[in-house]
Amino acid sequence: MEYKNLASYFREKYGRRLKKICIDGGFTCPNRDGKCSFGGCIFCGERGAGEHIDADRSADACTSIREQVEAALSHASAEDLFVAYFQNFTNTYADPDTLRQRYDSALIDERIRVLAIGTRPDCIDEEIAELIASYRTRVDLWVELGLQTSSDKTAKIINRGYDSEAFSAAVEILHRWGIPVVAHVMIGLPTEGDEELAATVSFLKRHRIFGVKLHSVYVMEGTVLAEMYRRGEYEPISREDYVRRAAFAIRELGDGVVFHRITGDCPRDLLVAPIWNTEKSAVIEEIRRRLSEI
Repeated sequence: MEYKNLASYFREKYGRRLKKICIDGGFTCPNRDGKCSFGGCIFCGERGAGEHIDADRSADACTSIREQVEAALSHASAEDLFVAYFQNFTNTYADPDTLRQRYDSALIDERIRVLAIGTRPDCIDEEIAELIASYRTRVDLWVELGLQTSSDKTAKIINRGYDSEAFSAAVEILHRWGIPVVAHVMIGLPTEGDEELAATVSFLKRHRIFGVKLHSVYVMEGTVLAEMYRRGEYEPISREDYVRRAAFAIRELGDGVVFHRITGDCPRDLLVAPIWNTEKSAVIEEIRRRLSEI
């Protein structure tokens, strides 16, 4: 089975691959500031999924977003095209005026063709969706929602802070404004096996999702999950099981979905376990090989 990845999607649409500018927009998260909880999800580090963003490029305030983008563009050619990706923490967690200011700070060059916004379902409403939709005349765009799992039982274990109905409600709002949705799904969460993944895949198939990011769960230094691992309360998924489950999810979701990634990778200096997480290319090749055998 062949699946559509993000590179092939870009080649079809733009005739080339697009480069990604990962932006720290200076946001926090309602799962950290006490609005719904403190400490974030158990797998989330201090940079809120922004561990791959260079520390000297991250924003301490929204005024430095432009500098981050300018730094990335300074190494580019005139032919390069880009995705401005608001990556870490919750990038719709502010009032619309603040959001507009921060998004505008990134869209400073005509080579930026896509605006991608990572956020939580409980931080999407009609007003925010209307604002995001207003950018469709300038760039292509999508919103990335962290689902991770459709199981509300697991959601409590990982301290997600919202139920799966919130995901459905956010997707409905975004679709109403013509905004494509990319869902994040994690394979190997505590207590989850084949049955829970099958339920999550079935749940996603009911939502007309544009894209999916499959993440292998890894244990990162400085997280609650690392504490659980060291106490023997969590065992990371094996490489073989991850490959098998990822191939299942790709096959079941079908060729109508763009797979933006099919595994996760942790910075080596922060990785606690599993060690196979450092072999990203080999894992991807194993998933492709398994798909070809199906």
